Amino acid sequence: MASQLAYPPRPDKGTAGREIQIRSNFFPFLSLPTAIIHHYDVTILPDVPPAKNRRVYQLWEDVMSAEAREKSPPEHFVRPVYDGRRNVFAVADLHVEIGEEVIYDLDYVEDGEESLRGTKRFTLSLKKVAEINMARLSAFLDGLTMETPHDAIMALDILLRHRPSLSYTTVGRCFYTSDSAASIANGAQLWQGFHQSIRPASGRMLVNLDVSATAFYQPGPVLDMVVKILGKSTVADLRTTLNERDRQKVEKALKGLKIIVTHRGQLRRKYRISKITTTPANRTMFAMEETGIDNSVAAYFHTKYNQSLYFPHLPCLVVGDPARQVFLPLEVCDIMPGQRHLRKLNERQTAEMIKFTCQPPHVRSNKISAGITLLQQRDNEYLREFGVQIGHEMAIVNARVLPAPAISYHPASKEPLITPREGAWNLRDKMVAQGVTIRSWSVVAFGQESDYPINAIQKFITLLVQTCEECGVFIANRQPPISYTNPHGNVEKTLIDAYMLAGQSFSERPQLVVCILPNTGVPLYAEIKRVSDTVIGVATQCIQAKHMFASKRQYCANVCLKMNVKLGGMNSYLSNTQLPFVSERPTIVLGADVTHPAPGSPSNQSIAAVVGSMDAQCSRFAASIRIQRGRTEVIQDLSGMVMEILKTFYQTCGAKPERIVFYRDGVSDSQTGEVLRAELEAIRRACMSLDPTYRPTVTFVVVQKRHHARFFPIRKEDSDRSGNVLPGTVISTGVTHPSEFDFYLCSHPGLQGTSKPTHYHVLHDENRFTSDGLQELTYRLCYLYCRATRSVSVVPPAYYAHLVAARARFHAFGEGTWETVSDCQSTTGSTTSLPLNASTTTQPTASGDTLLFTPKEAGTWRKPREGPVRVMQYADVKPELAKVMYFM
Repeated sequence: MASQLAYPPRPDKGTAGREIQIRSNFFPFLSLPTAIIHHYDVTILPDVPPAKNRRVYQLWEDVMSAEAREKSPPEHFVRPVYDGRRNVFAVADLHVEIGEEVIYDLDYVEDGEESLRGTKRFTLSLKKVAEINMARLSAFLDGLTMETPHDAIMALDILLRHRPSLSYTTVGRCFYTSDSAASIANGAQLWQGFHQSIRPASGRMLVNLDVSATAFYQPGPVLDMVVKILGKSTVADLRTTLNERDRQKVEKALKGLKIIVTHRGQLRRKYRISKITTTPANRTMFAMEETGIDNSVAAYFHTKYNQSLYFPHLPCLVVGDPARQVFLPLEVCDIMPGQRHLRKLNERQTAEMIKFTCQPPHVRSNKISAGITLLQQRDNEYLREFGVQIGHEMAIVNARVLPAPAISYHPASKEPLITPREGAWNLRDKMVAQGVTIRSWSVVAFGQESDYPINAIQKFITLLVQTCEECGVFIANRQPPISYTNPHGNVEKTLIDAYMLAGQSFSERPQLVVCILPNTGVPLYAEIKRVSDTVIGVATQCIQAKHMFASKRQYCANVCLKMNVKLGGMNSYLSNTQLPFVSERPTIVLGADVTHPAPGSPSNQSIAAVVGSMDAQCSRFAASIRIQRGRTEVIQDLSGMVMEILKTFYQTCGAKPERIVFYRDGVSDSQTGEVLRAELEAIRRACMSLDPTYRPTVTFVVVQKRHHARFFPIRKEDSDRSGNVLPGTVISTGVTHPSEFDFYLCSHPGLQGTSKPTHYHVLHDENRFTSDGLQELTYRLCYLYCRATRSVSVVPPAYYAHLVAARARFHAFGEGTWETVSDCQSTTGSTTSLPLNASTTTQPTASGDTLLFTPKEAGTWRKPREGPVRVMQYADVKPELAKVMYFM
């Protein structure tokens, strides 16, 4: 539990920056329950899903209310609230003693199939488990105690969710309705709804409300769904038998869905699809129970129901138990409404969902304001009986806008120092801080010469070379060899050939292969990165064909930034005075993340990644990766990963870090305690393994993007051009924890839609940060993301860790096994410590590791020197190959 770990208290409120006021999507509790709340455990048998549990519970509530009215004199039944599973809370005693169990028998009738079959008997057992003193919550909110009253907060949460749960489709903490459903590709539709949760803040409880959207399957005839899955226009296009590829595509999309039959009149039985037959309905045979004679599904429907199938050439749905399978023609089945689309959306669906959900701040704000009335409804008898009132106006909170740092480029630039406006700047009149020289490289076009004329490629290369040289990246050989290849062919052979062609053309070890891609599809890109990272050990830069044909200088400048950092350069940096915490003493900034298999993925493995800064400017990072058991959030071998990065830091910088700042991404509120215990201890073990007396001070910060806090400017001067809050807006009071050290930071410029701030929560702090100290460090680091000329929304170490883990999944076969990674057969973890944005195929010098920094030089603990970071091999299985992973 969070309260048992004693997270560090907020050191101060912070004063840096310009003070402003903004609106937030938090609504205050105007009153809280004062009476004792009674907590009951409920069991409903037979076991059914939460939605039906609620209907059975409502039946019990109606029975109890009627019994109270029939008493003499009549009594008022105080309505409890229910979470749909096991918990019931009431402000009045239900006359059940603690430990006592009362059982009620309920006859339940549902519309549809069950109504034709008669009633169904349920039993509801009620057992009292506790009494909750709400005074504990008030003491916690007022800062009189650090112990979080989780039971009181849970009771309030269920109270607010009870009424909406009876009216809307519930998914997690969100409520959805099909009223505004919008169809998207492949038979899916988007429902809009609201996310609702409650949060404690200083002196008050708050309701956090935000608009939300998720995908559902479009209800209606299964044939209509098949048309959409196969990209047809109408049902009339299904005139021929499905080939095996289309049949498998349909089966994959429909498997697991619930359907209703339409051929039996009022008896609309429900089934779940298990698979699809490999034969059409007129050739799918089964044995008749009466005679044992084989009959086809089409013939059976004609005889039994006097129904001739219009599509006897299409396969059947297989439903029912495996022991007694039932075959149903597609045309007699409808998709049941309200089924959530749990599979990963494809590219087209994702694009349509982004378009659907992308709302400007003022539109989102208005919808949220309408949602609080829609969900709570002013005449809510449950809230009234608990003595709770919710404000219908968004909370106004104090915030501060931190000043942007000054970004340094090469001293020879016309503009060597730039202070960004609204979180963005450009490369005009600037040269990268440390540019590389590209001597040996080649270009591969994944397509035919008719698709990419040679003159179009050469025109793009000319502009790219000119732009690179203007930016301080020197390209010695301006005419690389160009080759064409089949995008569906052998990518490994293609890249090896391109590697050899570059080496033969320039008589030097190749540094780079530029790949021109026909589309944005993931499979080709993933295979290119797998081969380049793990087989040939050379950096690749992928270019979309549409950008090549457009040939814009700004695009070439962005490509230049990527190429420079991949080959060991440094694009920009912040002066030591702007990063005092890092530059004053040897300090390493770590970022960590765990990526899990996508929904529906056959993989059961997760990938953990940790990155660590390798210089005083926090511009170069080394990384370490592990595979671990799927869905496990704690990093299993964090000790070994941190030890690798600390060794690389020492080899690179010539000093041991005296301070560690650990930004941990991807941890939910319920997991913070477990993650902190395990991972802080792992960091300690890593340090002691290197030296029993080595104990650097550690600050452990959880980075959360999966939250629903949004902030809206009140005054125009406090907003950017998109209407969002300005980059650097930090919120540390009003809607943050009553006593713990957390804050929201909006560090990036809004491009489209409503900006999402990042929530930073300090779980452990031996470095004794002030609020200003940590907030300014975090915000300034957001300007050091090496691939862009704008600040980013998440602190770069956490961002890089996410990229590393995502890239590592490209090296896997089937999302999680490393068996196809070149010669790397480890199933417990592919261990590597590697330069992230300073990767290079240059080997270490004979005298030892090349150092970027010399300790104690020029008044700082490290000073940049020319030369690359030492390259660590990906896995010591083929020493003749430079197995370097390029993550940028």
